[in-house]
Amino acid sequence: MSVANLPGKWTRRCGKTLLDVITCLVFLFLDFLDAVLCIVYKLLDEFFEGEASSPCYCGNKGEGNGEVCGEEKELSETLYGRGNVFREMGFLGFARKWEYGKKKDGDGGVRGGLVNRWSDCGCESCVSWMKKGNQKLHVVVRELPQVTTAEPAENVIFLHGFLSSSSFWTETVFENLFVSGHVKGHYKLFAVDLLGFGKSPKPNDSMYTLSDHVEMIEESVISPFQLSSFHLVAHSMGCLIAVALAAKYSKFVKSVTMVAPPYFPCVKDGTSTTTMVLDTLAGKTLWPPIAFGRSVMSWYEHVGRCFCFLFCRNHRTWDKILMLLTRRRELNFMEVDLTRHTHHSAWHCMHNVICGGAKFMDDYLEILKRSRVKVCIIHGDHDLVVPLECSHKIKIKFPEVELDVIPNADHVSVILRRKKDFAKNLEHIWTSSKMGLGQDRV
Repeated sequence: MSVANLPGKWTRRCGKTLLDVITCLVFLFLDFLDAVLCIVYKLLDEFFEGEASSPCYCGNKGEGNGEVCGEEKELSETLYGRGNVFREMGFLGFARKWEYGKKKDGDGGVRGGLVNRWSDCGCESCVSWMKKGNQKLHVVVRELPQVTTAEPAENVIFLHGFLSSSSFWTETVFENLFVSGHVKGHYKLFAVDLLGFGKSPKPNDSMYTLSDHVEMIEESVISPFQLSSFHLVAHSMGCLIAVALAAKYSKFVKSVTMVAPPYFPCVKDGTSTTTMVLDTLAGKTLWPPIAFGRSVMSWYEHVGRCFCFLFCRNHRTWDKILMLLTRRRELNFMEVDLTRHTHHSAWHCMHNVICGGAKFMDDYLEILKRSRVKVCIIHGDHDLVVPLECSHKIKIKFPEVELDVIPNADHVSVILRRKKDFAKNLEHIWTSSKMGLGQDRV
């Protein structure tokens, strides 16, 4: 080693050590803040909601948190397994004992019966689902005109990702499928607002597991529209739901197209899988800022609820401020969708779908493999949200899966900056799956 290089190497090492110390201190403070906010929200919830307050996950599993026993295997271990230095030391533990004591006396909180929390937005657009007689998902249906054949329309269900809505598809892919004129087939498109997002119901008595999402899609799309066959297109978190849905309807699904799927090979210990997902997608880091935001919202239940109270509950005010600052009459659909959820729905989807769903993916993909369902993956090589490695791991474990790596594309631009090309890719996948259906699936 050259002596001239020693000062630079020493500087980098000192810089890394300093960053590690600052990171440790910041998250130590967040541990303390989350423990304190746990008590604050308990008092506020009891004051505003009384016996209807929803329990949190700061205690030990099984401490009367109100889960449904049948759902327990689908609940992510990360709900309770997020370490907090102060809680592990027993700091503020008197509050947990006080709360648990109340539950034993029959005065504990229950989830049922609560429709809108005091910390959630109560505007017309956010609670409109409560006024409907049937609690079904919001679905946008478009039908491409029949051009060349007399065959019935091919059904395609689109599922969006985390903190998004059906607008992700209707404002991008749908436009190009309808306007471009290059689509030769006859397709009926269904863009779904997943449970807990957009204009769909956001119930506080739901745990937002994969089964909950699949069941709602069944009741809102497959059954009412009597779909006997369909294609699936999904982005990010929606990929996990799409694979679960396809595995259940493996005889009816023609193809599954996943864009940036958060896949992690399941290990024998399911706990390790869910923890690995949380560490990989939302590890505790200060840089870049978006990664820091993900880690805070994923690791700290009560700090995250503060952000949702500040931004989601007051989204109308923030919308006006943003339009005023940017001098626009309308906001981009992605800016709007970012706050159209509740903390309860986003928190549980992050843990029970993204983290908890990982342990089921291998089994579901194995079902699709045996059923010879066409599975295609599209992933940008500059994706900083879901690593490209996730798609490579699927390809390694399931070689028959088609993988298309898009150069210079990230988690969102893989679709938004190549809308026409993406639309062409979809039609090619749909057409090829139709041609190979009779040969491959007996």
